[in-house]
Amino acid sequence: MNSHTALDGYQLVVRALSDRIVEAQTPIRVLDAVKWDDSIRQGFLKHKGRELPAIDRSYYDSRPLAFDPAAKKLEFQNIERDITRQLGQFNPVGQIMRRMCREYRMVIRMLEARGTSDFGLISQELYGAASDAFHAGDPTLADLGLMFSGYLNNIDSRGDLKDEPKTLSAKDAVALLQGRLNLVFGESDSTIRVFESDGILADAAAGADYIKIRSDAMFNERDVKALEVHEGLVHVATTLNGQNQPICTFLAKGPPSSTVTQEGLAILMEVIAFASYPSRLRKLTNRTRAIHMAEQGADFLQVCDFYREQGFSLEDSYSNASRAFRGSAPDGLPFTKDLSYLKGFIMIYNYIQLAVRKGKLEQIPLLFCGKTTLEDMRTLRQLVDEGLVSPPRYLPQQFRDLNSLSAWMCFSNFLNHLSLDRIEADYANIL
Repeated sequence: MNSHTALDGYQLVVRALSDRIVEAQTPIRVLDAVKWDDSIRQGFLKHKGRELPAIDRSYYDSRPLAFDPAAKKLEFQNIERDITRQLGQFNPVGQIMRRMCREYRMVIRMLEARGTSDFGLISQELYGAASDAFHAGDPTLADLGLMFSGYLNNIDSRGDLKDEPKTLSAKDAVALLQGRLNLVFGESDSTIRVFESDGILADAAAGADYIKIRSDAMFNERDVKALEVHEGLVHVATTLNGQNQPICTFLAKGPPSSTVTQEGLAILMEVIAFASYPSRLRKLTNRTRAIHMAEQGADFLQVCDFYREQGFSLEDSYSNASRAFRGSAPDGLPFTKDLSYLKGFIMIYNYIQLAVRKGKLEQIPLLFCGKTTLEDMRTLRQLVDEGLVSPPRYLPQQFRDLNSLSAWMCFSNFLNHLSLDRIEADYANIL
């Protein structure tokens, strides 16, 4: 963490309040608090997937949170009160920090409600619902999921766009990924580390300055490219940029509102770096559809059957379905965090389009200055001008040189005005 060297009185006040938020959120680990242990998976498989997982309110009660919820909510309440007392009601950085305090209190209430209907309702407040529209009159996330599924089904029917064989061991993937990230983060100071791990369920997981690769996982080069841009160039880079902030240290830690920005940036990077592929998009689309099914009343077995119908094994179907129900009950409202990927992509894409249209290119790289939230971008521009926020040190090349991105978005802005239905009708004789 940065020192307080050479900060003036106002900056010291902001830094102290920011540090208190960072410290207060430390024990709050949402995914750890909502995950199901392996005994649940084993029980489900033992019954051949014919019985709901043995999850209820008492299951979560047996796995207490790593903090006192009442004391933690009071701590954030006191920080929010002190922000107003020391910075005033309308101070821009104070407004961001107060919103963060309110979000963290809502997160705590959600975790207190694990296994109840309130859990899913609060999750929708924090991450959104599949039935949410992007703008008035626009399709919803559920509509987007169905639309993408239709496109992907057309691609799958070709039969010649299969994923490459996974011939890279974890050791191979570590070496390849480390070499690529060194080109961005620097090899000499070991800014980011890539290493094997036995203690993770996913193929890979990112931390503050590292990426762990599961020791028994296999990869292909496209997998490694996706990890490079998604985990390395977005998630780790924004964490490091947040940790490099001398005053607004809260940018190193993100509440749920920043999750949408983070995952949206990560998916956008996959697309513009040509690191995404149909089966990857299918995974994200399925997550959105699974959440929508659960919001419409489907239980765990029905969502699991949805995955089975697509050819997944019972074990893989369990893993996929459990993402939608973790923290909830197997017949309850879903945990909607996984909507952040497609929702974030659309929102970030639209933001960059508008920034190009309005000639405000300088705001685009600020998405990477830490764990940012889209609604704060105008304020962050002001805070950079005031010297309270530092521009991002680590940026993907696509955002460091905005020439190509700007040209693409200029074309995109025009193409958005064309009717695809009319184009399809006009092209019927040539496609």
